[in-house]
Amino acid sequence: MEDPIHESHDKLFKAAFSLPEHTAGLLRESLPPPIAAAVDWPNLQLRSGSFVDSQYARSHTDLLFSAPIGGRDSLIYILFEHQSSRDALLPLRLLRYMNRIWEDLLKTSPTRTKLPAILPVVLSQNTIVSDLSTQFSDLLDFPADLDDELRPFLPQFSYLHLQLALMDYEAIPGTATGQYVLRAMKAERLGDLLADVLWDNALILQVPSEFFHLVLRYILSADIDKNAFEDRVSAIPDLETRSKAMTLAQRYHQEGRQEGRQEGRQESRQEDILRALEIRFGAVPTGLREAVLTIQDWDRLDRLFQQAITSGSFEDFARFL
Repeated sequence: MEDPIHESHDKLFKAAFSLPEHTAGLLRESLPPPIAAAVDWPNLQLRSGSFVDSQYARSHTDLLFSAPIGGRDSLIYILFEHQSSRDALLPLRLLRYMNRIWEDLLKTSPTRTKLPAILPVVLSQNTIVSDLSTQFSDLLDFPADLDDELRPFLPQFSYLHLQLALMDYEAIPGTATGQYVLRAMKAERLGDLLADVLWDNALILQVPSEFFHLVLRYILSADIDKNAFEDRVSAIPDLETRSKAMTLAQRYHQEGRQEGRQEGRQESRQEDILRALEIRFGAVPTGLREAVLTIQDWDRLDRLFQQAITSGSFEDFARFL
């Protein structure tokens, strides 16, 4: 089953930064000034598709944009990283993703003889500041005395690394919505979701209600003191904003209770299946137990319970998994 906070990271990031205005607001102030000045920001457009390896899908999300840079077609690739471990080989994965982007372009435009430049950007939510090199060439191991001779034969690129851990809350660049979303993502890692930085009324009033509500859902999906959260909502000065926030919080609590009842029902059926197998055939093998415990669909669990009662052996039962 998906981790709710993982889903919230992705939903919040994509909701805000799939909109070109918020991505432009962040990058315009983060890129080297000559590049930022050359980007045709009004024509920044979101492209479809994801290029992340499947094994990293739970820790990374990506967005691809196109925009003329210096009058030429170019692409901006943003990789949002919300894992806690350091990845020394990230430049290699970026190179793989960039190659996929180019290959995808060639499928739709096979007559191309030139490829657009791709500007790779990594946005990290981690609390620990990374000191890893952003240069791809620093991954390569070759004799130092042949540096000048070998480099012309090797891939050369670096990526822009935006680390929330290095940014003060008030210094996060971008639109009000982009700032508020990134404040929330930084605060989640630091356990600051109920701190003043997220309850700045002047900033909240600049954020469209749909994004404020998304951030509230993000906060509620984390492990927080719900009473303290309600105290924070009650202290919002603007009456309309406070009323809508309280309504959302109450609705979310109701949804949480319903989800909790459903999860409890599923877990009970999983235990029924394992208990039936244990009574009939003895200790349930570890692999079979784990397979049953990963199943969340109620109808499937109900069918498996019937099989646990009627199958002639563990092997017979396993064929229905």
